Amino acid sequence: MTSSRAALASRSSRRRAARFLAAGLLALFTQAAAAHAFLDHASPRVGAVVHSAPSEVKLWFTEKLEPAFSTLRVVDGDGKQVDRKDKQMDPKDPSAMQVSLPPLPPGTYRVYWRALSADTHVTEGDFSFVVAP
Repeated sequence: MTSSRAALASRSSRRRAARFLAAGLLALFTQAAAAHAFLDHASPRVGAVVHSAPSEVKLWFTEKLEPAFSTLRVVDGDGKQVDRKDKQMDPKDPSAMQVSLPPLPPGTYRVYWRALSADTHVTEGDFSFVVAP
């Protein structure tokens, strides 16, 4: 084999190895990202305007939650916590948690959540909803 052919073969092998490594890393990161409990949907919906105050806020996540380390709270426009501080997991759905609310007057409310998935990954976030008059 001439030196130019050897160089071509060596470059081709390095490219294949680099592609293989990139594909492996992509698979690893995709698998790791799938293990986090991300917010799937909520009631009331994210950004919703409701005309009657909800009696609870319920959140559903993409993974099962660790109840002792997952939190949920609702605050009013002044930042005062307005939920009943009775966060609980849905006994039929380990990926859902909820907190009950007293009758809420019209206004904007913010929901803060922190979710620890069963495999110990933490996600957190917040969203608002409006109770219209």
